[in-house]
Amino acid sequence: MTESTLNRSQGRSTRELRPVTFERNYLDFAEGSCLTSFGRTRVLCTASVEDRVPPFISGSGQGWLTAEYAMLPKSTRERIHRERNKGGRAQEIQRLIGRSLRCVVDMKKLGEHTIFIDCDVIQADGGTRTAAISGAAVALHDALTFMKTHELIKEWPLIEMVAAVSVGLVDGQPCLDLDYREDSGADVDFNVVKTEGGKYVEVQGTAEHAAFDAGQLQSLLEIADIGIGEIIRSQRAVLGLEESC
Repeated sequence: MTESTLNRSQGRSTRELRPVTFERNYLDFAEGSCLTSFGRTRVLCTASVEDRVPPFISGSGQGWLTAEYAMLPKSTRERIHRERNKGGRAQEIQRLIGRSLRCVVDMKKLGEHTIFIDCDVIQADGGTRTAAISGAAVALHDALTFMKTHELIKEWPLIEMVAAVSVGLVDGQPCLDLDYREDSGADVDFNVVKTEGGKYVEVQGTAEHAAFDAGQLQSLLEIADIGIGEIIRSQRAVLGLEESC
C-alpha cells in the first residue's frame, strides 16, 4: 500500500499532524490552563500553584512538580467508569507527564512551591498522553508567568518548551500522530517526547503485530522530529514567544 492510498483522517499525508490547537486561560481560577486539541482528541490541562512541597524536599529551598491524568466517563464511545482508584495505565501516563515537565524546569528557581498538573481527557481519539504533555507545557508556562508577576519567584525557571507526539507503522508505512483507528491497527506504535533543544525525554515503543528493524525505527524518529517541531512552534505562537533559534 502506498502513501496515496492510505485513508488517514483529514486526508493527511503520513508526515502530517492532525489540526493542533491550544486555547489558553480556559479556566478562570487555575494559575495556568489550556484546552488542547489534537484532531478529535481534547485534553483540558491545568497548572495549579501551592506554597508547599512534599516532605522529602521540605527545607531544601527547591520546588516540585507533579501530574495527574484521567479520562472522563464519556471521553470514548463507550462510557468508562470514573477513575477513583487509578489503574496502571493512568499512573504510568501521569508519571510520564510529570517526568516530561520536570526535565524542563529548574526546581531550585521555584522556591518551596509545588505545581500540580492535571490533565483530564474530555474526548479521546488517540494520542491522549502526547496531547496532555504538549498542552500541559502551555499551562505550565502561564502558571510560571503568574508566579513571576506576583513575585512568588525571582528567576524564570522554565528552561525550554517540551512537546510529544505519537508515531507508528501503519500498513508498513511510518505515520505521524496516530488517531485511534490507526493506533489500534498499527504494527508498531511509539510515543516520543523531546525538548525544544532537540533532546529526548522519553521514547516509548512497542511492536504490536510485527517486529521492526533499525531503519524503521530511524524513520519513526525522523517523522516524530517533524511533528514535535511543529507542535513547539504552535506552543510558542500561542504564548506570543519569539521564534526559537
